Amino acid sequence: MNIIDVLIMVGYFAVLIGVGVIGSRRAKTAEDYILAGRNLGFFMYFGCLTAVILGGASTIGSAQLGYEYGLSGMWLVFMLGFGIMLLGLFLIKRITSFKVMTISEFLGKRFNTQTQLISALVASIYAMMVTVTQVIGMGTILNVLIGWNLTTSMLVGGGIVLFYTILGGMWSVTMTDIVQFLVMTIGIFCFMLPMSVSSAGGWSQLSLQLPDTYFSLSGIGSSQIFHYFLLFGLGMVVAQDIWQRIFTAKTIKIARTGTIFAGIYSLLYGLAISVIGMCAFIVLPNLQDTQNAFASMASATLPAGILGFVLAGVISALMSTASGTLLASSTLITNDILKTYFFKNIKEKQFLILSRVVTSTIGIATIVFALWIQNVLVALDVAYAVLSGAVFVPVILGFFWKRATGKAAFYSIIVSTITILTGLAI
Repeated sequence: MNIIDVLIMVGYFAVLIGVGVIGSRRAKTAEDYILAGRNLGFFMYFGCLTAVILGGASTIGSAQLGYEYGLSGMWLVFMLGFGIMLLGLFLIKRITSFKVMTISEFLGKRFNTQTQLISALVASIYAMMVTVTQVIGMGTILNVLIGWNLTTSMLVGGGIVLFYTILGGMWSVTMTDIVQFLVMTIGIFCFMLPMSVSSAGGWSQLSLQLPDTYFSLSGIGSSQIFHYFLLFGLGMVVAQDIWQRIFTAKTIKIARTGTIFAGIYSLLYGLAISVIGMCAFIVLPNLQDTQNAFASMASATLPAGILGFVLAGVISALMSTASGTLLASSTLITNDILKTYFFKNIKEKQFLILSRVVTSTIGIATIVFALWIQNVLVALDVAYAVLSGAVFVPVILGFFWKRATGKAAFYSIIVSTITILTGLAI
């Protein structure tokens, strides 16, 4: 990278840290720290929700799939957007009516405390693994473009996210997410997409040089598309990081409208990133590690200054999701396990301190797991398999079937989780 690009990146990191510090001044209560005081307007809500949906898998993973399969690589992000729109259309009113902080707290109110405990454990694992994918993604980008080794890159990216999330919780996350959403949108749609298509010779050259299967929406395979629906489409409906964002909206109308718009934006984002991956197949036909398709394409096609800005946009997508899922995992453990079973009479200030301690602990563990796994799509499959496989049915039946019992919900989560983890291990 040119020194200009490096300076842009360093400056961007400094801005994020500064915004995070400013946000920390607004986190005076537990509700401020966890839900930003339930006071976000439409633009802030839409921007923050979009930022937390679209992260490492949406960017690095979709570019990899676009490189390998063409347009059908967009199905991963399409299913994320589809799940978000389902949530906005059918469940927002029911979710907000319970006035809870977590999905597990809802299950506790609907069923029993045992179900709340087991669902909190499962959902916190999901959120933590999604954070892992973002740390891996940040490491991959910084490794390819700046040249730092992968371990150092993950430590730097993960460390910055951990720092501002610990400071201000949801207020810091919200304020940094708005910056990240704007940079991400401009970087991808205004610079990376048009320049990638241009470097590949235009759409006509894509049509001539790419196999016909690259323009088929089913090129990735119907079974894989259905797999994405089960994992990501259904997973979005019961994801703690998404529910936690919904609780930050000032009104139900803002929550519903913002959620639907975030889903539509996700569809456009998935299409754009897949096309970038297709362009990379032409410009970089012998790429050894296809997980590096996006970063390598950016390095090969973007001029100095623009490269630094686009890199900041990609890092934005990763950091925003990482901070949201890190806070989601921390909230589940703090609110639904520690407070419920060990600190029942904890005071407001002590709960705020406990939240920061738990966030720190999970953040460090996340970085360790990222260094161990080092593959975005593998970590993402683990996260959503556990979530959608174990939690989706109890949540949906809890909303729509009055005869569903606490005992049935509790054992269904346990059996499903064991089955899924066993299957993944095999």
